[in-house]
Amino acid sequence: MNVLFLASHPDDVEMGCGATVAKFAEEKHNILWVVFTTQKRTSVEHMEAIRRIGLDEKNCLSLEFGNRQLPEHRKEVLDCLITIKSTFKPALIMGPSLNDFHQDHRVVAEEMMRAFKTSSSIICYELPWNHIKFDTRLFVHLEERHVEKKVDMLKKFKSQLSVRAIKFSEESIRGLIAVRGCQADVKYAEAFEVLRWML
Repeated sequence: MNVLFLASHPDDVEMGCGATVAKFAEEKHNILWVVFTTQKRTSVEHMEAIRRIGLDEKNCLSLEFGNRQLPEHRKEVLDCLITIKSTFKPALIMGPSLNDFHQDHRVVAEEMMRAFKTSSSIICYELPWNHIKFDTRLFVHLEERHVEKKVDMLKKFKSQLSVRAIKFSEESIRGLIAVRGCQADVKYAEAFEVLRWML
């Protein structure tokens, strides 16, 4: 299956659904991971992180928009997604939530919906500090090895560990995965909003 992961910033997917990405990589799905903003240090850390799950540069597209500048480049974001739609033809897209209050995340979420609403299944990952509400409609069951890979990926973001220590702590990461697992009656899970589901 062709799976497209969309991130406004280099650490978004790792944080929002890193264990699910690890599971999908293990299952040999065809993955394309798009990051819309370039931040020199975190972009390097992002590449180090994805190598931990067996992906590399061929799985990634890094664009050069500035942090918090995506609202000014909405048309370019949509144009990029339309190109990916015709070339990569994803069956499943995983991106930020429409309920996310970060301006860059909102742009990617809205243009993702605009580009793929009639062609692909679309689900949204969770970044709890940016949401007031999040509709947990889909759960991906995980094993300990997937959780370990998510923790390992996020440890690569050393530039973020000092300024976002709580969000990047292993305790916080495992805590949310355990809660979502409890809701799905399994030990570990990540939860997603469902915008479109195509069968």
